[in-house]
Amino acid sequence: MKVAYHFLKDNMCGGYGNEPAWAVGETRCIPKGKIALCERGYHSSPSWYDALGYAQGSMACIVQVSKPIAEDDSKQVSRERKLVDARDATKVLRTWGCDCAERALKKAKVTDKRSWNAIKVARLFNDGKATPKELADARDDARDAAYVYTYAAAAADASRAATRDARAAARDARAAARAVADAYTYAAAARDAADARDAARDARAASWAAARDARAAARAVAWAARDATWAATWAAWDASWEAAGAAWAAADASRAAEIKWQKRHLNKLMKELIEKEEK
Repeated sequence: MKVAYHFLKDNMCGGYGNEPAWAVGETRCIPKGKIALCERGYHSSPSWYDALGYAQGSMACIVQVSKPIAEDDSKQVSRERKLVDARDATKVLRTWGCDCAERALKKAKVTDKRSWNAIKVARLFNDGKATPKELADARDDARDAAYVYTYAAAAADASRAATRDARAAARDARAAARAVADAYTYAAAARDAADARDAARDARAASWAAARDARAAARAVAWAARDATWAATWAAWDASWEAAGAAWAAADASRAAEIKWQKRHLNKLMKELIEKEEK
């Protein structure tokens, strides 16, 4: 048998189906038939954190399960499960939720008092010092604050995007102006060359040879410029993707670190709950 974790409803019944309430020390088994994840069988999870993702109530259960028939990263299903211990984790889960929310506000540097007050009132409610109405009002205020924060962030993103677009347009305008100036310079040079050819017909052969050489040189310069432009463009593209990849990697690493802390903190609180009630 393998130790695992599970949550039952407050009445000790499972979250789905019509099975009767469980009793500590009880073992149940499904001897025949298909066992499949999310379909049929006794489910459990490898950690309190994973089990919480499927909780239908706040009765935290330590269970022993037979060899899993199927499993994924956060849950498993077996034919047999024994309820080893069960504790009401309502206050622990609320404390854990407040601790996680507080860390999130600090990391995001949120200063809106409504968000912080929601955590304060939730802690007071957990200790029996606030009413359900006070808790609901604080929650609604915090939700309003979150909407304001979200809209402000969206507006800031739009402003930054508009600034980037304006800068890009300015660069394009400068490039267009340079192109016009270059075209005017080339036109003037061509006109001067034509006048020179009219004035020096005897040197026409040499002029044509020089023109051909000039065209060849210009063509070579143009091709070199084109290649340099493409190289610069691809280098910029690669750099932008590398920067984006680094940002995504940093975000993933931050999220993984926070989940690791949440798992560790929940384990600590659950251990304290079990040890406290055993004394």
